[in-house]
Amino acid sequence: MRMKRRDVFWAALAIILLWQISAWVIDEPILPTPLAVMAVLPRELGHGLWEHFSVSLWRVVASTGLAIVLASPAGLILGQSPRLNAIFSPVIYLLYPIPKVVLVPVLILIFGLGDLPKILIIFIILFFQILVLVRDQAASLPPELIQSVRSLGAGRRALFRFVYFPASLPAILTALRQSVGTAVAVLYVAELFATQRGLGYYIYLKGSTLFDYPAMYAGIIAMSLLGFGLYFSVEWLERKLCPWQLLT
Repeated sequence: MRMKRRDVFWAALAIILLWQISAWVIDEPILPTPLAVMAVLPRELGHGLWEHFSVSLWRVVASTGLAIVLASPAGLILGQSPRLNAIFSPVIYLLYPIPKVVLVPVLILIFGLGDLPKILIIFIILFFQILVLVRDQAASLPPELIQSVRSLGAGRRALFRFVYFPASLPAILTALRQSVGTAVAVLYVAELFATQRGLGYYIYLKGSTLFDYPAMYAGIIAMSLLGFGLYFSVEWLERKLCPWQLLT
């Protein structure tokens, strides 16, 4: 369900008002007012926050692109082949419910420091989301549609390009939209481990080490904007690539 911009605006205003009231009631440095946070946000952007934001954005975009490139064809293949689906479904069934965040220390031990383990953990989350939804969408296509296209001389490659992929595109975008929040949350956890770059590290440093709470909340706002930006980007892509979805 898509929200109107006016509704989003009033919801954001209500959250800010609740934040302001809570800051007045608690009256402690750990919860500064929204105005105090907004005052330090431009300063922090020029003192490293923008760099941390860029690093986190790169990690999410790289993992998302990798998940789409690998999970979409895999889901389409499983959806087209009942035999392959029967072989791999038990493995997917076992791995899908596992909370992927527990793999962060393991990936760091295997792949070391740097961007790779952070990208991989988000990739794993998105991979299974896209794989399952695309597989189910491809498997649910009416057999009459497939037969009618085949009767026109379409081979497996043409079916993949003109039938399975367009029909599964909404499932890909739905999986991305559903996974954005989880991906950003896992990114925060991943950036707490053995790194000095990224919004997760920035928030932890400012809040738990330097006790600069306005700057910490500036980092939280930046990470929230990252999630919002990704979510609405996927929604925009869905409107552009799948306009028929608006009619349902």
